[in-house]
Amino acid sequence: MTGTGKVLGVFLGGVVTASACAAPPMLPGAPSSPTPAMPAKPMPATNTAGAVRVNLLEVVQPDYRDAVLKIVGKPTISARATAPDVICTVAMYQWLFDHPDRVSLAWQRLKVPAVPITDSGNGQFTWTDKNGSEVVWRTVGTFADGRVWYATGKVKPSPATPAVPVKAVAILTHPQKAAKDGVAAFSTSVQLYLHSDSKAAALAMRMMGPSAPKLAEQGAEQFLEFFNGIADYVQKNPTKADALLAPKK
Repeated sequence: MTGTGKVLGVFLGGVVTASACAAPPMLPGAPSSPTPAMPAKPMPATNTAGAVRVNLLEVVQPDYRDAVLKIVGKPTISARATAPDVICTVAMYQWLFDHPDRVSLAWQRLKVPAVPITDSGNGQFTWTDKNGSEVVWRTVGTFADGRVWYATGKVKPSPATPAVPVKAVAILTHPQKAAKDGVAAFSTSVQLYLHSDSKAAALAMRMMGPSAPKLAEQGAEQFLEFFNGIADYVQKNPTKADALLAPKK
């Protein structure tokens, strides 16, 4: 059971260099079969359930709008996934998406290997690995029951290989249902788009062929399970939540 904390990097960079990397294992509760990868779509974007439509022109902050639209309009690869419903308090579920660094730390405390995620301040987070990869992302738009993440950085599949520049967008939706007394069932979906101008990335994609979308699907599924797994755990073990999600000492 490894690679939980690597989920963000798996999609945000690993896909385009996966000819030199292994696909991550599935986490407990992840879908047993992959969701088909989606082709690139113009705005407005639609989640997998077809219930939420997001006009990126309206929800993305002006400073990031052009960059986000370019990635979504012409991705190197894209994928979507829908997770099984998860029950959690509304406040906690929203908090987890605002604190991915604490989610990664929670997996580590549960003895599941996870690459550290750093809170860089001002709503920005950073993922790194021992090879020299670095991906930075932040929320650049919010809407009812969802948000848009924008990421930039570089990925190195090994210390000896050149860095591959990447940009990515994640459109996350988590509509509530059966809400009562501050607890709700969340039906969570994500649309992930990755773009790279690297010639090495384009070559790797051609070499991978049909396996590239499969890896993207797994990354999208684990993207959701990264958060939902901890949401489910703290809901079932409320007395352990404070210690599990506490800042690193």
